[in-house]
Amino acid sequence: MRSDTRFTIFAAAFGVALAALAFVGLALGEGAVTNPGVAVSLGAGLAAIAAFVTASALAARYRARSRAIVEVARRYALGDLSRPGLDYGDDELGAAARALDAAVHEQERRITSLLRDRARMQAILGSMVEGVLVVDEGGRLQLVNEAARRMLRIESDAVGRPYVEALRHPGVVEQVGRLLAGSTPQALEFSMARDASLELVARLAPVAGTGRGVVVVLHDVTDLKRADLVRRDFVANVSHELRTPLTAIRGYAEALVDDSDDPAARRQFLEIIQRHASRMERLVTDLLRLALLDAGKEALETAPADVAALIEGITEDLAPRARSKGLHLMTSAAPETRDLVVDAAKVHDIVRNLVENAVSYTQDGGEVRATAAVDAGALVLAVTDNGPGIPPEDLGRVFERFYRVDKSRGRPGGTGLGLAIVRHLAELHGGAVRVWNRDEGGAAFEVRLPLVLPPVT
Repeated sequence: MRSDTRFTIFAAAFGVALAALAFVGLALGEGAVTNPGVAVSLGAGLAAIAAFVTASALAARYRARSRAIVEVARRYALGDLSRPGLDYGDDELGAAARALDAAVHEQERRITSLLRDRARMQAILGSMVEGVLVVDEGGRLQLVNEAARRMLRIESDAVGRPYVEALRHPGVVEQVGRLLAGSTPQALEFSMARDASLELVARLAPVAGTGRGVVVVLHDVTDLKRADLVRRDFVANVSHELRTPLTAIRGYAEALVDDSDDPAARRQFLEIIQRHASRMERLVTDLLRLALLDAGKEALETAPADVAALIEGITEDLAPRARSKGLHLMTSAAPETRDLVVDAAKVHDIVRNLVENAVSYTQDGGEVRATAAVDAGALVLAVTDNGPGIPPEDLGRVFERFYRVDKSRGRPGGTGLGLAIVRHLAELHGGAVRVWNRDEGGAAFEVRLPLVLPPVT
């Protein structure tokens, strides 16, 4: 008990005792009471009354302060942690109330910090492209971010349920169970049964410091797998495309060395060597150009140009080849295409590649048409043919390098890179290219190039 509280009680008791003694002394001295026992009894009664009044006053004071402290505690329990404007006093009750008040607000500070950290963690997990799951030592899901829900098709109410019910892949379930049992974690590469095109890698680790919980991190490696497949296909195709003319050149060169007496045969061999060398040169040139486009090293060089005349010149260059197949090569261009600010060289390459592609794949006696128009602020270049068309499953991949469709639309001649160059050149202009099969037969390619071109870098 603090000294000021003891002093208050002592002072009150001492005052009551003095009052009682004074009453007894006065009663005996004035003769009002002759019997000392009666005087003492009256003094004791007076002291009891005074003590009761004093105790009641002190109790009322402490009761009022206690009620105020209890009311603050109730308000804290309801979540209102604002500091009260209450004077707790300087005695033991006030000290205890202040200590409890400080403890409550310290807990409030810690809870606020935890909630802030939790919100930050949820924001980080929600923005991650990797999937994250946490399983506690009891085998129940404690956390699943949005990426993991999407990858594993996990239901929204899965948190709190056993992982064997929520996770749909047996390999992941097995690895989580092994790690919960204390085994060494292993990375797992798998695909989902509902979407075989989705390739995932799961890496597992124990939750440090909290028993045998498990953290599962899922990586979507679909694009990496696809890029690796494209790379391997690209290397294989380049090797094939280079090996074929090299083999021919080597064979005919050896024939020239072995038999150089026949002028006609020698001329024929040299023409074949020249044709295959030209094919290799075109392939290397196209590969180098694609490398420049990929690296962003080829810039636009815009100037006023006559797009209609440009298309007419391309069809004139390719007319002998079209006539050899009995093809009808036609062009049409809107008058407004006679004076446009474009990169004429790149527009030439786009149209030439599309027309060459159509001439190569259209059956003898067919028709190829190249058109140019202006629509909604864009130059629209279109090339159509009435050939065999493109299989629907291949429409989305014809702009890949060296991509092969079925035999009805193989690559007779060319480098197999023309359509890939068309796509890159269209994107360089800020435009796009699309392809579809015509209802009347054949394929149609359309390139839209905005006339408000992106700034030249």
